[in-house]
Amino acid sequence: MGHEGPYLQLRPLGGGREWDADPARLRPLGPTELLSARVAEANARSRTGLVLGDIRGSPHTDRAEYDT
Repeated sequence: MGHEGPYLQLRPLGGGREWDADPARLRPLGPTELLSARVAEANARSRTGLVLGDIRGSPHTDRAEYDT
């Protein structure tokens, strides 16, 4: 997120093109919206083929069992 003149420049969580937003019309995410965004992000990561050991903080797994 950045700013250009009086506007904030926002970008979708999954990446993409920025857009200008009026700061007076923005508000923090509510708990339900935040949870939804985090679940969408986790689902997107799961589609990239990561295995459990690739996720930071996860226990190490033997990748050979997933390379079939």
